[in-house]
Amino acid sequence: MARAMSKACRQGSGMARAISKACRPPLPPCYPRPAMRRRTPHAIQVELAQKRLLARLAGLDHAAIVRVLGPFLTPERKARFDAVFSSRLGSVTVLMDAPYDPHNGAAVLRSCDAFGVQRLHVVERGGISFLAARQVARGSEQWVHVRTYPTSHAALDVLAASGHELVATHPQGELLPEDLRSIPKLCLVLGNERDGIHEELVAACKRSVRVPMRGFVESLNVSVTAAILLQHATSSRPGDLPEDEQRALQARAMILTIDHAAEILLANGISLGEDALAVEEAG
Repeated sequence: MARAMSKACRQGSGMARAISKACRPPLPPCYPRPAMRRRTPHAIQVELAQKRLLARLAGLDHAAIVRVLGPFLTPERKARFDAVFSSRLGSVTVLMDAPYDPHNGAAVLRSCDAFGVQRLHVVERGGISFLAARQVARGSEQWVHVRTYPTSHAALDVLAASGHELVATHPQGELLPEDLRSIPKLCLVLGNERDGIHEELVAACKRSVRVPMRGFVESLNVSVTAAILLQHATSSRPGDLPEDEQRALQARAMILTIDHAAEILLANGISLGEDALAVEEAG
């Protein structure tokens, strides 16, 4: 009997996984919790990856950068930039609560870019920085603005000032994915893979949303949930970023994608500085 049960516990999918989890003995109370970060090679510390270039661009004339570098774009690339940045959204955003796995963080970042969500907010707990697996992010960290916070309270202050309604993801949420379209300013709150959403954030969420399922599992991976809900939340919404933000994105895109952009700008009297040159070369 013991052997049969042990064999069931080792099965790799479906109901057998649930049995396996149930078969594990509970950890004693004194047993230390595992580290709250899965290590992975080639992970990006996203905030630092953006910081240098954004700091250099902040004090510059974005319209001048676009005017100087615009002639170096092919018509196809210019049309692509125009289409992407004009459809970007500020009315939909995401708040991640201390993501554990850099692969999940990168996948959510990539989904934000795919569905036009311009801002991703991340609460970092215990001094652990937000990491994204480079091979999963696929460059999306260059286009989505990531803002990190040391506490839930700090993030809530910013989102309250912007007027976004916080909606928590939950297996028994009262909202369906399509209901998200009717919320004028939405912040989708995603929990930590192990501990869910922090109680302070739960208290700030007026409503919750679920992804309907018909199988044995009760929940989806956090990045899969994010992708499904963002597709519904952004569907049929027109782009709403102000023109100055769109110009800033155009300028950033040109600097990152046009060969020798920094030298071209310098020849026209616009200096990005050594930090921006380093970022351009690294990209």
